[in-house]
Amino acid sequence: MPSLMFYEKPVALNRTAHKSAKVGAVSDFLFAAKTNSVMLTSVEFVEACKEYPVVFARAGDKVVPVALLGLRDDENVFVDIKGKWDARYIPAFVRRYPFVLAETGGDELTVCIDEASAAFNAEAGEALFDAKGNNSAFLESALNFINAYQAQFRRTEAFVKHLETLSLFTQMSAKAEMADGRNYLLNGLMAVDEQKLLSLDKTKTQALLKTGELGWIYAHLVSLSNMSRLVDRLANRP
Repeated sequence: MPSLMFYEKPVALNRTAHKSAKVGAVSDFLFAAKTNSVMLTSVEFVEACKEYPVVFARAGDKVVPVALLGLRDDENVFVDIKGKWDARYIPAFVRRYPFVLAETGGDELTVCIDEASAAFNAEAGEALFDAKGNNSAFLESALNFINAYQAQFRRTEAFVKHLETLSLFTQMSAKAEMADGRNYLLNGLMAVDEQKLLSLDKTKTQALLKTGELGWIYAHLVSLSNMSRLVDRLANRP
């Protein structure tokens, strides 16, 4: 899953090129209407598990947690035709748009903005820079959000590696059989095997408890019951 999946024209934020640029409020989520899953950070599991199936998937050479938003390619069943997001919790991956931290080589990250976003313009909205070229209060707030997101993403990477070290993952698939005969299948997904979790020795289980990771694991397991709700949403679409 590419980290820039719905960013059509991400460019590095530049004080000269963007000195007069403004960013208005993101008025709809049509930019994410063709995204059937987005990455989650582990601290989001408790809220996300109330709305979405939270599973794990491979992104290149890494395993990442994701919120399933649909079972068909290029379809997010939580975004309607007007761009409204029909859920109480919206993943941070989506909320940071049109800003993003992008890899530019090695371990370096650059703040980018999607120039294709309808919210990005030079006429209305919040200025990115002041008359002296300094970051505006709006931009500082956006940077704080994406930097906090990145810190949680790194924490999530450590969490997933811990699960891999404990050999807790098992393969799973998401399948939908519709009343009209349509069938949909997503392969390549993973979940925590609860039996393997329960078989861990006391020391390893206590370590998961002390770090808060055990709570994240059970939020993930509880979320799997949302798979049927995802199928119901799909059934109500053409």
